[in-house]
Amino acid sequence: MKPQDLSDYRYHFHGLDKESLKKSLVNLLIYSMGKDHITATHRDWFHTTALAVRERLIERWMETMRSYYRANAKRVYYLSLEFLTGRLLANSLLNLGIYDACCDALADLDLDIHRISELENDAALGNGGLGRLAACFLDSMATLNLPGYGYGIRYEYGMFTQRIDKGAQVEHPDNWLRYGNPWEFPRPEVLYAVKFGGRVVEYTDERGSLRHHWVDTEDVMAMAFDTPVPGFGTDTVNNMRLWSAKASRDFNLKYFNEGNYIQAVAEKNESENLSKVLYPDDTTQMGRELRLKQQYFFVCATLQDVLRRFTKYHANLDELPNEVAIQLNDTHPSIAIPELMRILVDVHHLEWARAWDITRNTFSYTNHTLMPEALETWPVDLFNEILPRHLQIIYEINQRFLDDVRHRVPGEAELVRRVSLIDENAGRRVRMAHLAIVGSHTVNGVSRIHTELMKETIFADFDRFYPGRIINITNGITPRRWLHQANPGLSKLISSRLGECWLKDLACLMSLRPLADDAEFQQEFRAVKRENKKRLAEGIEARTRTKVDPDSLFDVQTKRIHEYKRQLLNVLHVITRYNRIREGRAKDVVPRTVIIGGKAAPGYFMAKLIIRLIHGVADVVNHDPAVGGLLKLVFLPNYNVSNAEKIIPACDLSEQISTAGTEASGTGNMKFALNGALTIGTLDGANIEMQEEVGPENIFIFGLTADGVAEIRQEGYDPWHYYNTNDELRKTLDMIALGFFSPDDPHRFRPLFDNLTDGGDHFLLLADYASYLAAQDQVDDLYRDQEAWARRAILNIAGMGRFSSDRSIQEYAQKIWKVEPVTREQAPAQKS
Repeated sequence: MKPQDLSDYRYHFHGLDKESLKKSLVNLLIYSMGKDHITATHRDWFHTTALAVRERLIERWMETMRSYYRANAKRVYYLSLEFLTGRLLANSLLNLGIYDACCDALADLDLDIHRISELENDAALGNGGLGRLAACFLDSMATLNLPGYGYGIRYEYGMFTQRIDKGAQVEHPDNWLRYGNPWEFPRPEVLYAVKFGGRVVEYTDERGSLRHHWVDTEDVMAMAFDTPVPGFGTDTVNNMRLWSAKASRDFNLKYFNEGNYIQAVAEKNESENLSKVLYPDDTTQMGRELRLKQQYFFVCATLQDVLRRFTKYHANLDELPNEVAIQLNDTHPSIAIPELMRILVDVHHLEWARAWDITRNTFSYTNHTLMPEALETWPVDLFNEILPRHLQIIYEINQRFLDDVRHRVPGEAELVRRVSLIDENAGRRVRMAHLAIVGSHTVNGVSRIHTELMKETIFADFDRFYPGRIINITNGITPRRWLHQANPGLSKLISSRLGECWLKDLACLMSLRPLADDAEFQQEFRAVKRENKKRLAEGIEARTRTKVDPDSLFDVQTKRIHEYKRQLLNVLHVITRYNRIREGRAKDVVPRTVIIGGKAAPGYFMAKLIIRLIHGVADVVNHDPAVGGLLKLVFLPNYNVSNAEKIIPACDLSEQISTAGTEASGTGNMKFALNGALTIGTLDGANIEMQEEVGPENIFIFGLTADGVAEIRQEGYDPWHYYNTNDELRKTLDMIALGFFSPDDPHRFRPLFDNLTDGGDHFLLLADYASYLAAQDQVDDLYRDQEAWARRAILNIAGMGRFSSDRSIQEYAQKIWKVEPVTREQAPAQKS
């Protein structure tokens, strides 16, 4: 058969009905898994089901890629060090519209899809909100028919699996690939060399131009693994391409023949460490070096791949910004800016100004933090050792930028120092956020307050120098994953009244507002919530051996453990509540189950100590007969996407209590509210916009505002004042300091007390404590009236229309990327 004749078979898609799926399942079990129904395990059936779904994705995936070439579409490349995709089986079935058909097909084979789905490992490709946002964005790009590609690293072990041993976090490898990954396609032919170290040789070419040649490098190979990303209610299936590190040679045969087997494979193992784990511990020199190498590794491979695809049909590199949009998700991939300059100047020999114009018009950058200490910087010496040519290019970018600053704003040496790409204080360091801003045509914040504070504080100088470059695009979440999939009971209830329009236009939820006062709808909503809480209570007992009451108020804070997110403030409230109950001061108290989950970075002492304190408090509270069933504290280990899908639908109260001005946006706040939880929080991140959408009476706001935080710090914040003037606070802190929750080691939690007092209480927990407790009292008052609570919960759901990742991506497409949807109508009609 001639190659061109293959097009005749392009559209013979596999059927999506029950019988077609059942036939696929039986055939794949035999011919792909090598099993029959007698010998097959449930894990075999999971892989078989995934392969059956994958067959149907592949056909649409290939046609999607062809349609982009036929339409000569501008493409978006989303570069992110994290993609927290979660499990893909249920998501793919729902997006293809075949979940029920697959359930029925499996049932005919005496199989339960829920049992099979539970055997899928979460892909260990991220840690928190950054990675989950990236995954939501890929889902929305496909749903909106936008030509979007995700690029990242295929971590072999991810960050870590969190286990709790005697109350302490213990990190174990997350071996998520142990049983294989049926969704990915290895591409051994897509292999690129990535260079490190070496030296730079300068020479003059035949035209008299100074050129640079990067030589004597150590090379690592980047191999591609592709995963299809289906949109909802469309045939568009986009691609997520992840890079795995491979040694340039398998091993040194000379050492092997000499019998030195360990040395023979040592270089291979060292090379392949680049894609072993997410976020190596950067408290060591080796860890910092590995982190920088990781970032360059995936960026270098990605740009080679992007340019290969571009040059396949375009000869003029000046056209790159018209055909390619590259989005940098946080500072991690910002080394892509000097890398593209290196390729254009050193490889293609473009003159600097032309190369810079192409580069700057190709990149855009999303900032995710306001805290200066969280803005990534790298020591110049380390940079010079690993990427010597890139450091030269950064110096050149900086020199030209600063010359422009001096020309446009003469006589402001302090301004020059502040905006420089090189921080000259306390050791010379490369400021990656500054590099990303200077090298991008657009920079965006991720909530309105975050963007305003970017312009007013950390990036005020850049906003002055580049007016209009910094814009806002508030984050969003995909309702397909976070309501339709995670909470099928609520999804069906909403669709019974509104139809399914909300799945692709979340603004349709506004039509729920009149139903907030409908007694029948309230009752059905409460029944769904009760069932979700019952399911979670069973899971909590199975995992922690703690029995909780599903009729108690479920108060949830699940997110990365960090001091600015203030899990410790939550614990202070639990201890105060415990004291009130013990002392008989909590009249008509509402029974409450406080649920906390999240991982602490392995080298983050304070965060790990907070986890230890949570367990110490839980051991006391949960076993005190004086408390009875009025209060329980639970820490759920190893928080990930699959666990979130069980926790979020069961939540009554969502804790979003970061210090005002520290959380860029947050997306957990949106997920909880979308599932009918009320929020208690500060005016921080997207909480502000959520308050506007749901109404101030339907959210519990407390604490200092961002302006108030700045003011109290400027006046000279004294945490001892709050300690000395608030009896409940003082008692709570003393219990922590004096070992009430650590009788085996009375000084264990003393560092937390010291940090909140003598240490200055940087995140103002003590300043917000009284206001937080007052808001918690309001929560109790409202929860006693279950009808009023249900009404406000429904109004929260109705107000979440703005917080869809579809809306976010539409704004990126229109304001930043300048890309248009590509639909099947632009392709030949499907053949029968």
